[in-house]
Amino acid sequence: MSALLGLIPIALGFGLLALVVFLWSLRNGQYDDLDGAAARILIDDEPPAGQQPDTNPSGTKEETRRV
Repeated sequence: MSALLGLIPIALGFGLLALVVFLWSLRNGQYDDLDGAAARILIDDEPPAGQQPDTNPSGTKEETRRV
């Protein structure tokens, strides 16, 4: 029973610390853009200098005609 007298304040202190850290991260914008990182993986990077982007992924060379 005497162990609870020490463990309860420690547990409350950890809970309060977690709340303070959460509020700090909330105020510093850690949760502002949740979809940005997920969408960033879909954006293609620029091709290296001197290379043309592959416009035909099938590997065959086809000419495009303008009408």
